Amino acid sequence: MTTAGTLQRIKSIDTVRGAIMVIMALDHVRDYFHESAFTADPTDIQTTTGILFFTRWITHFCAPSFMLLSGISAYLSGQNKSASETSSFLIKRGFWLILVEITFMTFAFSFDITFKTIFLAVLWALGCSMILLGILVRFASPKTILIVGCILIFGHNLLDYVKVVENSPLDIVLKIFLTGRGTFLPRGDGGVIGFLYVILPWAGIMMSGYGLGTLYTKGFLQENRRRTLLITGVILTVLFLVLRFLNGYGDPSHWAPQDTSLKTFLSFFNVSKYPPSLLFTLMTQGPLLIALSLTENSSNRLAKIFSVYGKVPFFFFMTHFYLIHTLTMITVLSSGYTWEQALDDKLFFKFRPFDFGYDLGTVYLIWILVVAALYFPCKWFGEYRARNKTWWLSYL
Repeated sequence: MTTAGTLQRIKSIDTVRGAIMVIMALDHVRDYFHESAFTADPTDIQTTTGILFFTRWITHFCAPSFMLLSGISAYLSGQNKSASETSSFLIKRGFWLILVEITFMTFAFSFDITFKTIFLAVLWALGCSMILLGILVRFASPKTILIVGCILIFGHNLLDYVKVVENSPLDIVLKIFLTGRGTFLPRGDGGVIGFLYVILPWAGIMMSGYGLGTLYTKGFLQENRRRTLLITGVILTVLFLVLRFLNGYGDPSHWAPQDTSLKTFLSFFNVSKYPPSLLFTLMTQGPLLIALSLTENSSNRLAKIFSVYGKVPFFFFMTHFYLIHTLTMITVLSSGYTWEQALDDKLFFKFRPFDFGYDLGTVYLIWILVVAALYFPCKWFGEYRARNKTWWLSYL
């Protein structure tokens, strides 16, 4: 495969990843600006609307897709390194991401200078997954890592049928690694640690991505790669539809006929993200692989815009959170709320009162403005990183 072909492959990954990052920003804008974000569940089919459900549902594609693409990128970045060098980098970057989660991202979430709650969310899962992947890279082949990843993805829902004593040590360990839907543990200083993302199911997705990275080696023909991605994506999507229709294994939340066809439709697609069920993963990663296949040669204007964000995912992730929360703070204080109301100890996120917010149309407008505002900063940073090969830039 020529150098141009290699660049094309990287461009296609950046394009899809950029689209994912843009969609991700919608969910975070909704969290801070939608009127019912902290008072109602957008996936509760008894109270939600079709467009509100879709607004939340479409963002389900973001976290698992980012995990899988990170696995592919880890494989590609290791092509010119030894296994030990690749392993060392992944482990160090994993710990770095966990540190960033505990410090910079926890503050971005809450704007709470006391760090009363430490949030362990997507960067925590990403960091732990990189550490586990780094360990496996030292002694396992990409094919073996792919198999391990698939075992985790297809097998972890077996624990849905295992019952242990609530809040026992085993229960806590299982919740952190496999089964938790949001586990909050007290700290010795009076605060809490919130384990919002479990470890192993997400690690399985990243490991699978690492194994899929072999499709992007120089000796793999582009047409064969596109066909493999397309066929695999279709198979995963059909498997999701079949398993979901059977309403058995693969997700602890079963669907059920409702009093309207819309609600029944929503019930069918309302699968579990916390932790990511097998059906959640199939539903999101099947279409992702199809998208990778179809965008292999994309060079239109939209693909170029998405790739700007896709080349600097960490930079975009960090800056968009701080931008959104800062805009929330400014809007709340300028809307008549007092500092006391904005900093109320009961608030999950500071400067985000429970009764604050706008309709969904306004949320979409703010989302577009946030994404547009970060286009040129992302473009600048992407070009800066391309010009400078300083070691620390590889951690960003």
